[in-house]
Amino acid sequence: MRKHRHGLGHVGALAILVSILGCTTAAVPSDNAESAPLKQVADVPLPGPAVRFDYQSLDASHGRLYIAHMNADQLVVFDTKKREVVANLDGFPNIHGVLAVPELGKVYASTTGEHKVAVVDMQTLKTIAKTGPVKYPDGIAYAPDAKRVFVSDEHGDADAVIDATSNSLVTTIPLGGGAGNTAYDPGSGHILVAVHEKNELVAIDPATATIIGRYPVTGIESPHGIALDVGARLAFVAGEDNHKLAVVDLTNMRVLATYPVGKDPDVLAFDPGLKRLYVSAESGNVTVFREKGKALVTEGRFFMPHAHTVCVDPETHLVYFPLQTIDGHPVLRIMEPSGTH
Repeated sequence: MRKHRHGLGHVGALAILVSILGCTTAAVPSDNAESAPLKQVADVPLPGPAVRFDYQSLDASHGRLYIAHMNADQLVVFDTKKREVVANLDGFPNIHGVLAVPELGKVYASTTGEHKVAVVDMQTLKTIAKTGPVKYPDGIAYAPDAKRVFVSDEHGDADAVIDATSNSLVTTIPLGGGAGNTAYDPGSGHILVAVHEKNELVAIDPATATIIGRYPVTGIESPHGIALDVGARLAFVAGEDNHKLAVVDLTNMRVLATYPVGKDPDVLAFDPGLKRLYVSAESGNVTVFREKGKALVTEGRFFMPHAHTVCVDPETHLVYFPLQTIDGHPVLRIMEPSGTH
């Protein structure tokens, strides 16, 4: 049976796996500043029980980070400038995906436990709509020209399409396999979805909500996480089942190379200013790459328990890891690239 990275009741399966990344390089403790590619800046206590987190979304324009506290059924709102929690919102059953869309003044959250997508007003932090049904909503992307929200329906083998103006479900696009992450590519104007069993990237036209291309991700088994370097026209796609990362040329949708990453890679984050890619894994292993041309150079690897979700601020270059338990309590670990100070 497939292991779903964001499964219901998944917390019991999250044993801490202190594994070795790749073939030769052992995981490095996060406090080893000389060896690790990141150094710790702060651990900020987070509210709620010490249970699993999932996706995050940064609204850099307002200095707010939205964090899905999945097994607490809560959406955490964190002020990145003051480094404090400004709200902890209840009523988000088994929340998985979260996406802040500042131009709409809305935050979208996958309330997977009720098969819906919640729409939250950024100003009031009130839920203004819930849209569905979506069998298993997970990752979320927004296509601004079409004013449509696209949601990975992981177990429904589809991508759901929501009208951002009316907050209504427009259609569901069958993918022929489990939907991994869904991402918007501003360069092409397309939505990209990783499809598990097909080992493909699927391109969708947001305006017509139709599939316009299917592209094999050669060397990747069960693609899930996606990050983009829009300027360099590259996509980074992680394979859950073979612990590899592919670099895809978005101009021709071909895989340029693959690289080893931690066991069960989950969430990816790319810093366009530093050309750094962070790949966090269910095993707690984090791999840091630097982009060099159209290739990647490994900057380092390290281990933190439950560090499977990562977010980076492109302006400050700070990296955020919500960790479900440090000394029995959840914390938001803030890190920065080593050597920046």
